[in-house]
Amino acid sequence: MNPFYDDDPKRFIADFFTSFTAELLHSDDDPALIVDRYHTPDIIQVADGNRMDRDKLIAHTRPVRKTRPEGRMDVHEAVAAGDRLAARYTLHVRTRKRDLAMEVCFFGRFAPDGRMREAHLLTRTIPDGTEVPA
Repeated sequence: MNPFYDDDPKRFIADFFTSFTAELLHSDDDPALIVDRYHTPDIIQVADGNRMDRDKLIAHTRPVRKTRPEGRMDVHEAVAAGDRLAARYTLHVRTRKRDLAMEVCFFGRFAPDGRMREAHLLTRTIPDGTEVPA
């Protein structure tokens, strides 16, 4: 079954990350419960060669909750086929100490219920305010 149903892949990936981040920052739920709502138990996420399983992903949420960054995501393009989605987007993040923008190339697989099963991300930090070609 296609986890994206009739959703636009650009909207799906933006909503996925926006909702996940919002729950982490604005909920008192245990981070493990939030991670499990958005990811399968066998999640593997590799970002720039750094591999995270479920336990590492949960540990990664702690600094996010502590720094409470503001952010927005500009999805430039996204395509989906079956359970796979590929997207290119710019992630803009503002913390108390700095502004950061990253261009991200995302390749992922999702379960039929929309939870992420696997992700590979390649990132490049860019000066915030730099326009990334659409």
